[in-house]
Amino acid sequence: MTEKRIVITEFGTYAYPDPCKNIFSRFFTYFKGVEVTDNALVNVYPVGEDYYACTETNFITRINPDTLETIKQVDLSKFVSVNGATAHPHIENDGTVYNIGNCFGKNFSLAYNIIRIPPLQADKEDPINKSEVVVQFPCSDRFKPSYVHSFGLTPNYIVFVETPVKINLLKFLSSWSLWGANYMDCFESNETMGVWLHVAEKKKGKLLNLKFRTSAFNLFHHINTYEDNGFLIVDLCTWKGFEFVYNYLYLANLRANWDEVKRQAEKAPQPEARRYVLPLSIDKADTGKNLVTLPYTTATATLRSDETIWLEPEVIFSGPRHAFEFPQINYTKYGGKPYTYTYGLGLNHFVPDRLCKLNVKTKETWVWQEQDAYPSEPIFVSHPDALEEDDGVVLSIVISPGVGPKPAFLLILNAKDMSEVARAEVEVNIPVTFHGCFKRA
Repeated sequence: MTEKRIVITEFGTYAYPDPCKNIFSRFFTYFKGVEVTDNALVNVYPVGEDYYACTETNFITRINPDTLETIKQVDLSKFVSVNGATAHPHIENDGTVYNIGNCFGKNFSLAYNIIRIPPLQADKEDPINKSEVVVQFPCSDRFKPSYVHSFGLTPNYIVFVETPVKINLLKFLSSWSLWGANYMDCFESNETMGVWLHVAEKKKGKLLNLKFRTSAFNLFHHINTYEDNGFLIVDLCTWKGFEFVYNYLYLANLRANWDEVKRQAEKAPQPEARRYVLPLSIDKADTGKNLVTLPYTTATATLRSDETIWLEPEVIFSGPRHAFEFPQINYTKYGGKPYTYTYGLGLNHFVPDRLCKLNVKTKETWVWQEQDAYPSEPIFVSHPDALEEDDGVVLSIVISPGVGPKPAFLLILNAKDMSEVARAEVEVNIPVTFHGCFKRA
């Protein structure tokens, strides 16, 4: 407001250049990260005893969990070598935080760094000060890193899925700040590369020399990843078409009225929830054979003569119109471990109009739905004395845009059968939400 112009580029809008700077000074100012957005609207997660709001840049914002007031902004790049970080870190039960971010190295070499933030220690020093890079995954393209939204973590392994959705780095660094492009304009697709899956040993920080490959898809959210008898089971929400990225960002920016959003969403390809199985022990004598021996999955992994391991998935959820996204599980007890249930948004041509529960073993589903009601990501809250995986409740914010003076509400469902327990209405205009967390008082 002071400058009377948009000064920070966002996903769907671009900043107007500072008229007091020439083209070269603007470029180098941008490269240093000064003009990267700090609009932390995507998620909230704990670090030590603190809570941080985040987006997908290197800036995270500490908030007061009781009042939600902003306390301070933290630039992660001052502590570890990352030029951004996802909004989907993994939080272990002891408070350790793992995340992944792009790293722009010497001579524009690109990589993906896994960063670790330890839990709060006896000295009470801010854990972010002790952040470190534990492993670095190579990039398949020198100038075009893949878009990274989430990754997999088990007690012993880290799984990074490198997709063909690419960010043109040269355009990102120049056109965005100089020529008036936005984040959406920097995306492009290289579907001929397919998908590369990288695996590293978590404790040693060592890459496994295994070349996992599969056909092209796009990815936002991992459901869960776990180990089983020498295999890694990687469950994902996958998208078939590159166009989904634009539909996602279109909805994220609410660039049209609700009816227009729904019309655009009709064009979006529907996703699948898939299971990929990665063998960790390879014998060249098995070339040409399916290496998966687990009895409960139809996923395959075939060793080829060029030493790549070609993966074919098991589809655990698919539908001609209805999709499953924004997955959540009983993360505290089952994150990185064998599990049975996941909760997610049901998408009708990309419009979130239902809440779903999925049994990943039997593929049975349960659904909550209400006319003209659009829920947010379901958050599972376990019963304090739970004996079963799905003993708890599911929380979701439900809105009704374009339906008149209908209040938004917090919906509480029984996590076992998705039946309604209660709702708390508020006379507030709540926007579409992305992610969040539950904090016990």
